Amino acid sequence: MASLFVLSSCGNKLNETQASRKDISDLVFAPGTLESDDRYELTAQTDGYLVKMNFSEGTLVKNGELLAIIDNDQNIINAQSANSLHVIAHENTLSSAPALLQIKANLQSAVAKLKLDQQQAERFKRLYENNSVSKTEYENARLTLISSQATLSALQEQYQNQKMTALENEVTQRYASDVNEVISQQNQLKALHAGKIFLKKKQLGDYVRKGDVIATIGNPGLIYARLNVDENNMSKLKIGQEIVVRLNTNKNKIYKAVLRQILPAFDEASRSFLVKAYFKEKPDLDIIGTQLEANIITGTKKNAMVIPALFLGYGNKVTLKGGKKPVSVRTGIVSTDWVEILSGLKENETITAP
Repeated sequence: MASLFVLSSCGNKLNETQASRKDISDLVFAPGTLESDDRYELTAQTDGYLVKMNFSEGTLVKNGELLAIIDNDQNIINAQSANSLHVIAHENTLSSAPALLQIKANLQSAVAKLKLDQQQAERFKRLYENNSVSKTEYENARLTLISSQATLSALQEQYQNQKMTALENEVTQRYASDVNEVISQQNQLKALHAGKIFLKKKQLGDYVRKGDVIATIGNPGLIYARLNVDENNMSKLKIGQEIVVRLNTNKNKIYKAVLRQILPAFDEASRSFLVKAYFKEKPDLDIIGTQLEANIITGTKKNAMVIPALFLGYGNKVTLKGGKKPVSVRTGIVSTDWVEILSGLKENETITAP
């Protein structure tokens, strides 16, 4: 298939030629780039200076490996403060908490007073029944008992409310502590999964902001071609089609690949559809981002009648030798060098270059 990239053969340089029989392939041209599988960006999650970096370009990293540290003391202080507040909130939920102890002491006094008031009310009831005290004195004893019962009930409710408030505050402070602990850990940049550092975008000592890309990481074991295909050609594509690839770093070498994935969404940036092609043999270059050109073979035809592409004029017309004006032909497969002629020209007719 290397001949597909040849601009012209010796015969094409002549002023005249005749149709010939050849095997021809229908090609869809697609530019693109080399990419790695599982590629992702190591991104800063907070602001600060890079005080530690444990990698360079080409470094192989493990899943969860610590790669860099950002100096952000505010995150650490916030985490420590939130943890201290959580400890205090937790202590306030214990039975030994000062607020609960104070209410308990009041409860004990209220229970003791209620017991005395109950005894006093019973005594005044017997005295009243024996006409030893007035009705007013008896009623006052009963009112005192009712007041003590209300006081005890209020203190019991106060105790439960205080305990519930302490528990709610403990939950709130625990959540705040957990959140600030997570934020403090954002000072540490770790690998999301194993891979290779393909690009290092920041250096030790650089000041970074949240969202800045520190490095590009990907799977070095699977380098593929990410191709941009014009929407007019998408109907021709099928999974498994053969692809011929030429890297811009070495345009004389041809790589064979296979169409493995057609991404469903239109890419607004490139104004094209994206497809993935996997190489049959790994490219010599273990890098990503390099530009490439590819021809997707969407169809082939054996023993087709063809003419050199340079002899086909505008509007699908050819010039017959000795003819007064160009004649129209119906074309089939069009490759880089050859055009299939379906009708309008005979094999023994000589044509001249337009």
